[in-house]
Amino acid sequence: MKRLRELLVWVAGGALLVAMAVDTLAMLGRQLHWPLLGAIELVQAAVLFGSAGALLLAALEYSHARVHLLLDRLPARWQRLMSRLHAAVEMLLYAGLLAGSAWLALDLWRGHEESELLRIPYRPLRVALVLTLLVLLLLSVRRLLLRSRA
Repeated sequence: MKRLRELLVWVAGGALLVAMAVDTLAMLGRQLHWPLLGAIELVQAAVLFGSAGALLLAALEYSHARVHLLLDRLPARWQRLMSRLHAAVEMLLYAGLLAGSAWLALDLWRGHEESELLRIPYRPLRVALVLTLLVLLLLSVRRLLLRSRA
């Protein structure tokens, strides 16, 4: 589990560093009248991997942002109920996102989509998104099952 965490930190952090570097070079290029064409396409692809890694890491460690202002003031029974409700809604959210993303990926699979300037193929990016959402869904189902047993 520790190695997986380290891998996700490197992938997500590295992707965000790449996005920052590309965007910085693009900004400097605009100021020097030497634009970096396709910078937006590169940043978008890097942000996909950065956000996917961050979401997976947060889900694995169960460290999503939460509002404790109200939850901590509820009785223990209501806290458990809200925790189960949260897990169920989280599962439904990931299931909906996965269904829509998979549908789009399958529908456009033979379209050979690519970005305009750099011709970055969208197919591997869609696969990465679908796999990320699948893992998030499985983790949320596991969490819901563990919460219902508690």
